[in-house]
Formats: sequence, C-alpha cells, structure tokens
Amino acid sequence: MALLPIEQALDHYRTAVRALPTHRVPLELALGAVLAESPTARIALPRFTQSAVDGYALRAEDGLAPLALIGTAAAGNPATVTVGPGQAVRILTGGMLPDGANAVARQEIVERTGECIVLRERVRPGEAIRHEGEELRAGTIIARSGQRVTAGLLAALAMAGIDSLEVHRRPRVAVLVTGDEVVRVGEPLGPGQVYDANGPLLRAWFVEHGYGEPVVAYVRDDESALEEAMSAALDSADLVVTSGGVSVGDRDFIPAVADRLGVRKVFWKVAQKPGKPLWFGMRDGKALLGMPGNPAAVLVCLAVHARAVLARLEGEDGTQPAWRSGVLKTDVEADSERDRLLRMRLDMVDGVATLELLPRQDSHMLSNLASAHALVWLPSRTTAFATGERVAWLSI
Repeated sequence: MALLPIEQALDHYRTAVRALPTHRVPLELALGAVLAESPTARIALPRFTQSAVDGYALRAEDGLAPLALIGTAAAGNPATVTVGPGQAVRILTGGMLPDGANAVARQEIVERTGECIVLRERVRPGEAIRHEGEELRAGTIIARSGQRVTAGLLAALAMAGIDSLEVHRRPRVAVLVTGDEVVRVGEPLGPGQVYDANGPLLRAWFVEHGYGEPVVAYVRDDESALEEAMSAALDSADLVVTSGGVSVGDRDFIPAVADRLGVRKVFWKVAQKPGKPLWFGMRDGKALLGMPGNPAAVLVCLAVHARAVLARLEGEDGTQPAWRSGVLKTDVEADSERDRLLRMRLDMVDGVATLELLPRQDSHMLSNLASAHALVWLPSRTTAFATGERVAWLSI
C-alpha cells in the first residue's frame, strides 16, 4: 500500500470533516470557540468624544489668555456646563468633552492658581481628544465567521456592547488507550510491562488546547473489549482518538473493529516519520483517528493531524495547523521515503526563528520534550538539510 503524503492527509480532513452545529452562548463562555457569525458593534467606539489625558478642556482659539475654571469632568461623570470664551473645565482621562470645548491642554503645560489657569503653550483644535466613533462606528464588523475567540477579541467585543455570540459547539473528545503492556503510573509493573505515557499525554494535550477533560478509557488487547469501548466512544464523542493497535501485528485490531462499527476508512498510513500507521475514518459526522502506540508518534499526530480535524469540526477558517517559517541551526539528515517531523529547540535570533535538532528522536522516546519548543517538518528527499535552510515548524 502506497503511503499517503502529509499534504494529502490534510486535504482529506478538509473534505471529509464537517463543522459541528452552532449555538448561542454568553460572551464570557465563548473564549476558545470559533465564531459562526460576523458580530457587529452595537455602539460606536469611543461612544462619545472624550479626553485622552488628564488636563483642561477649553477652546483652542483662546490661546494663552487666562481661563476661568467652571467645572470638572471625570470618567463616568460628565460636566453639565458649556465652555464659553475665556473658560475651561478640569477634565480627567476618559471624561466626556463638555459642550463648547474643542481641545484639551494636558496638565503638564498648565499653571493653575485657584480657579484660574494659564497655558504655557498653545494647543491646536482637536488636541488630546478621542473623537466619537474614531475607532469604529456602530454596525462595523469586528470579527469574521470562522475566527477563534481569543481573550483580546473577547475584550473588543465586550467594549462594543456584544453580550452573546453564535459559535460552533466545542468537540467532545474520547480517548482509547490500548495495550496489555501499559500500566498507569503509580501501579506495580509486571514482567514486560511499561508505564503509560499516552493516556497522560492525550489528556493533557486536549486540556491544554482548551477542549476540557476527554473521556479516557484503557482497553486490553481483546477484540471484543475494543469493539465495546469504541462503540461507546463513537456514540458519545465527536472525535475518538486511539493509541496503539493500528499497524499490521496480530493484535492490531483498530482497523477491523472500526470497519465492523461502520466507520468509513478515509486513509491508512501516512508518509511521515514518526506516525506512519495513522488511521483516519468517519461515521455519521464523527471522526476516528487511530494513532500508533509510540508516544512521540502520538505527539506528532496530535500536533499535525488532530489539530487539523479539530479545526474542521469547529468551523475554523484558514489552514490548520498553521506552520511558521524558521531556519536550521545545524545540518539535519533527510529521509528519502518519508517526511520527518522532528522535535527541536527554538531560539529567536535577530527576529528569526532558529531551530536546533535535539537528540533522542526515536518514536518511543519523549525525554527531549523537556527542551523541545517546536515540531519541524522536513519533506522527504535524498540530500541532507543544510544549516541556515528555511523549514516549516509548529509550536509544541
């Protein structure tokens, strides 16, 4: 069976996976969700013309003449007077500009004696003023459908008076960790057994990326037990991720069990290292990603493939995962048959991402994650990658 290039696997996600239904949520619950609408400002920003500094609201045409103070304007407490010739109002940052004033003199250029002020410098009309609607008018589109809600965007929406949003439902995730040899950390190890890294890795990755606690089940190498667990997972989750059991060994039951449960295979085996035996299928809008059992391969498949599937389920616009550009700090060997996905240390040098290969890259090794910042994609070729060569990378 020919191996599928990574680019084609990502294309399959774009065509096979459909966005989940939408619902309206309060603004404060929308963080991390993907917009299913293009929200517009309900008010102008700023809502009213206001002072940009602490100072004095006045008429610029009065020049350097002495001015009489006739009131005070603070944020939330406008002055109730109109500024006329020879008059000024003490104003604080964010205070509404009183009628009649057309400039604000910052307090550093003003001498005050009792209820009279004198400017040491002239001010221009409009100086130190934030004009109503200068940032945006009511009805202006603030964000676009398909955009993920960040903390900054949430704040911008709140300031524009938006209190709820139509967003795509966040995916429900289920994880199946397979293998008789894996034992949860803290429990005694028997002969031939190892501590499980995949369960903690998968759980932590989904939590870290904002998907909450996935349902994690441990399944022994038994076809009937796997079928029962997978059936339950497909019934309850939008994305089912399995670790182990997807290759061609006597106990690699994932492909056969998925087929029996009506999961349509989209592809199996990708031209990447690590993570070649990756299996992907769909059933009634539910996605199944069968990942290899080696933990480094699981991490790679999460960063590249799970990220792409989740983006499609959430209706996220643009290409995901979003690869960045950097340069290699050292020469790196290539693979003539499969693309390599390598863990590297990232440093910023004069604004350029510089990537250094870490040791211990085999698929069963994870210890270099203590120093790894990036996953680097090196396409298959016969010649080595040279120091200074540009490559694509993801943050991990």
